[in-house]
Amino acid sequence: MSPTESVVSTLQRNWAMVDSALEDLDQETINRIPMEQCNSIAWILWHMSRVVDTFINTRFQSQPQLWIAGGWHRRFGMGDDPDDRGVGWTMEQVASWRPPDLSVLLGYHQAVRVAAGEYLSSATEADLAEVKVIAPVPEPRTVANALGQMVWDAVAHGGQIAYLRGFYRGMGWHR
Repeated sequence: MSPTESVVSTLQRNWAMVDSALEDLDQETINRIPMEQCNSIAWILWHMSRVVDTFINTRFQSQPQLWIAGGWHRRFGMGDDPDDRGVGWTMEQVASWRPPDLSVLLGYHQAVRVAAGEYLSSATEADLAEVKVIAPVPEPRTVANALGQMVWDAVAHGGQIAYLRGFYRGMGWHR
C-alpha cells in the first residue's frame, strides 16, 4: 500500500464531486456571487487550486508553482505573486475579482490535479515524515501533517462548490 493511498482516494473523490458539480454550468453561473460577503464558484475553484498548487509545489517540493511556471497567472490576468491565493482578501477584493473564461479556470484546476497526482504517487514514507516549517504554521511539522491540512482545505472548498451548485440548480445533480 502506498503511503499516500488514502490521500489520493480522498482527493479523487472530492475532485469527482467538483467535476459533477461544475457539469453543465455556464460562465454566468460560476461567476455569480450568491450574496454579499460570499464567494462565487469560480473564486472558490481558483482558490482551492491555488492552495493545492502552493502546497504540492512550493511547500512540499520547493519548486515553482504552476501558477507562475505555467504562466497561469497571465491567463487569469493576475500578478505572479506565489503567495496570492485569496487568503486574507477583503470583501471588496473578492467582489472585484474577475474570473477568466471557464476553460482557463478548468485548465488550471486540471493542471494542479495532475501535478498533485504525480507528487502523491511518488511520495515516500520518508518524504511524508520530513519535518520542516511549512507555512502558514510557524512551527516545524511533518509533510504528512501539512498534507492533511491541504486535503481538508480542498474537501471543504469542494463542498462549498457542490453546495452552490445545488443552491443554483436544485437537487438531483450529483451522481
